[in-house]
Amino acid sequence: MRAIWKGAVSFGLVSIGVKLYSATEEKDIRFHQVHREDGGRIRYKRTCSVCGEEVTYDDIAKGYDIGGGEMVILTDEDFADLPLTSSRAIDVLEFVPAEQVDPILYNKAYFLEPEGAATKPYVLLRDALIDSERVAIVKVALRQREQLATLRVREGVLLLNTMLWPDEIRTPDFGFLDEDLKVRPPELAMASSLIDSMTGEFEPDVFTDDYRAALQEVIDAKVEGREVVQPEEVEEAPAAAVDLMAALKASVERAKAARGEQPAGGGGGGGEPTPISSARSAQKAAEQKAAKAPAKKTAAKKTAEKKAAEPAKKTATKKTAAKKAEPAKKTAARKTAPRKSA
Repeated sequence: MRAIWKGAVSFGLVSIGVKLYSATEEKDIRFHQVHREDGGRIRYKRTCSVCGEEVTYDDIAKGYDIGGGEMVILTDEDFADLPLTSSRAIDVLEFVPAEQVDPILYNKAYFLEPEGAATKPYVLLRDALIDSERVAIVKVALRQREQLATLRVREGVLLLNTMLWPDEIRTPDFGFLDEDLKVRPPELAMASSLIDSMTGEFEPDVFTDDYRAALQEVIDAKVEGREVVQPEEVEEAPAAAVDLMAALKASVERAKAARGEQPAGGGGGGGEPTPISSARSAQKAAEQKAAKAPAKKTAAKKTAEKKAAEPAKKTATKKTAAKKAEPAKKTAARKTAPRKSA
């Protein structure tokens, strides 16, 4: 890591020399704008809207629009005269319980490393923060802007979290906040049951950015000249719940099934069917129907063969009987014929 700032933490009369490092990094896949025809990079020129000339960075100043087409131009000298406390100091203002700092205020995180002989007072401040279970509220000037921040301990290192100012937090103004909405106790109880069934220990490493991984796979396939194989999406059965209570019941059952727990009732026949159990019952019935179909066809086939063989069997029996009767007929004819006179 490369230090982006050097200064000191001002802790009472104690000064702790530190280096500042970015504690986070974005993993987004970045693209360049290119010409579709030949892949050439797209460049933008900085031109003046008044004279049309290309402008270098040295000739660029900051302007504040006051409306009506008028602009107030500020130079580097104007910014140099602003009343910043110090460009190289982190001033500790007070210590407060961590839970009193609303997470919405947090902006960006930085690691602090002790510099030179400042290791001992650095460790002293770190251990004192851990022992008091508090965070330090500080002010720091970064990139020519005074910022509110907190100092806390993470994995044995002081962490500086810059914060937004209170007037930078918007106030929610939504119509439903003025509506008199009542939640029924059974619904609240079921929602609490759902929360309990989905409660666990937060382990950040188990969560992944699937979109970024898929996009990287597309890029790798392009580089290697191969086709991208898209995994088949598993379509879930549409939920049959039509009201909030049924949806909550189905959600609780699904959460318990995901954890390997038995649903209420132990799978017996009691209880009202939920969308999940209804879908499973329908699937089981379909499987049983599919299993019975071949057996039914086989039985029908045997019956048809039996019917087809019946006439042939009767014909064969008839022929055999006729054949057996032939000698008897001849014998009877011989007996009946008159004898010739001597």
